[in-house]
Amino acid sequence: MTRVFLVLAALLLTTAPPAAAAPPPDIDSYVRAYLDHTGLPGAAVAVTHDNNIVRVAGYGHDAAGTPLTASSRLPIASLSKSMTAFAVLQLAEAGRVGLDEPVTRYLPGFRLADPRGARITVRMLLDQTSGMADSAFPDLKLPQPHTLAEAVTRLKDAELAGEPGARYHYHNPNYEVAARIVEVVAGQPFDGYLRTRLFRPLGMTASTTVDEPPADLSPGYVRAFGFEVPVAEPRWFTGGSHGVQSTAEDLARWLVAQRDGGGVLSPSSVALAHTPAPGRQYALGWAAYRPGQLAHTGEWFSHTAAQILLPDGYGIAVLATTGMAIDNDAETLAQGLATLVQGGSPELALPAGVVADRVLAALILLSVLLAALGVVHARRWAARRTSPWRAGLRLLPYPVPGLALLLLPDLMSVVFAGRQGTFGQILYVWPGLVGWLGSAALCALVVVVARVRALVSGRQRPRREESVETTGVVAWGSESG
Repeated sequence: MTRVFLVLAALLLTTAPPAAAAPPPDIDSYVRAYLDHTGLPGAAVAVTHDNNIVRVAGYGHDAAGTPLTASSRLPIASLSKSMTAFAVLQLAEAGRVGLDEPVTRYLPGFRLADPRGARITVRMLLDQTSGMADSAFPDLKLPQPHTLAEAVTRLKDAELAGEPGARYHYHNPNYEVAARIVEVVAGQPFDGYLRTRLFRPLGMTASTTVDEPPADLSPGYVRAFGFEVPVAEPRWFTGGSHGVQSTAEDLARWLVAQRDGGGVLSPSSVALAHTPAPGRQYALGWAAYRPGQLAHTGEWFSHTAAQILLPDGYGIAVLATTGMAIDNDAETLAQGLATLVQGGSPELALPAGVVADRVLAALILLSVLLAALGVVHARRWAARRTSPWRAGLRLLPYPVPGLALLLLPDLMSVVFAGRQGTFGQILYVWPGLVGWLGSAALCALVVVVARVRALVSGRQRPRREESVETTGVVAWGSESG
C-alpha cells in the first residue's frame, strides 16, 4: 500500500503544472500614476533584468506635444559620463592609456594656473578627484568652448580647490579632458569613437553625442509655481561630460552591457568602473551614493535623466522632460521603479520644488498684502517717528530682498555644493525663487518710497503751518497799528 501511495505521489508531482512565475511589476501603471500626480509632462523608461529587457516605453509627450515612445531621442545629460569612462577603459585595456599616468602624457597642452595640475592622472579625472572644482573654476559662468580641444585649452586659467587625488569634487571639465584624451589617443573625433566603438557594437544605433545642444532638439520644461513652462535648452558646452542623446531602447541595451561589458569591455574593467575607491562613493562614471545601488543622474536645464543598477540584476533608466531643479524628476521616478521591481510599493509624492513653489506663492501674496498695508498706513507710521535716525533704522531691513536677489548666484552656489551659475541659469533652475525675491524687492521699494514721502511731507507740514501762523500775526499787527 505504501508503495502504491509513493507511485501515485510521484505521478502527481511529475504531471502537475509548474508554479506560475511571479507577475512582472506593473511598470506602466506606476509611471502613468507618477505623471498624473506630479504633472510631469513626459518620460521614457527602460527596465532590464540580467540580460533581459523587461520594459521599454514612452509616456506623455515632449514640449512640442509629440507623444514619447521607446524610440524618442532625449538628452541623457551626465549619464554620458559612464559612457566616456567606458571609452577610456577600452583604451586602457588595449594598453594605449594608463589610468595612473599623468594627463600631460597624452595631452601635452594640458596646463592649469596651478602647477599641481601636472600631477593629475587619468584616473583622477574619471573618479572626480583631480582637484578641479566649480568653486575654483566656475565653468558655467565662463565663456563656453565649442570643441573638446578648446575645453582643455581654457583650463590654463583654472586654479585647483585641493591636492590632486585628495578629495572628490564633481566637475564637468574632468570628463571633457577625459574625452579629449580619447580623441587624441584614438586619432578620431570623440563622437565618431563612441559611435563606432561603443554605440554600434552594443546596438545603440539611435544614440549620438554632441558638443552643444542642437537647434533641432525639442524644448523641455521648467516648473514655475506648479506649472510646466516649455523652454529651449540654452547653448552650453556638453561634449564628453553630458552631451549624449539616446532612447529608452538604447539605454536598455546599455544597462544590459553593465553585466559583463557587452563585448565592448571586459568584465574586470566593468567591475572597475562600478567600484569606488575605499572611503569614496564615486567610481568611474557611476556612483554608490545609496546602499545597494550603483547610479548616476543627469541634468540639462530642460531635461533630466537617471540610471540605476540593483544587486538583484535589475537595471533602470529614466529620461524626463523637466529640467534641473531642487529635485530631479527622472531620479525620483527611477527610485520609485527600483522600489517597485524589488517588491515594494513606491509612494507618490509631489516634487520638493512644487511644494516649495507653493510656499513661495503664499509668500508673494503675503508680501503684496503687507506692502499694501504699509502704503495705506504710511502717514500713521511716519507720525510716530519723531527721530530721522530711528526712522532710517526701521527702514534698513527693506533692501534685504533686493540684495538677496542681486547676490542670488552666489547664494545658490552654497545650496548646490559649490556649483556656480549665472542669474539667467538660475531662472531655469528655480524661477519661483527669483519670482518671490523679485516681488519682495519691489514691494519693499514701494513701502520705502511711501514711508519716505510720508516722513518728508510730515516734516514740511509743521513748517508750512508755522509759516502761515507767522504771516497771520504780522498781518494782524499791521492792521492794528
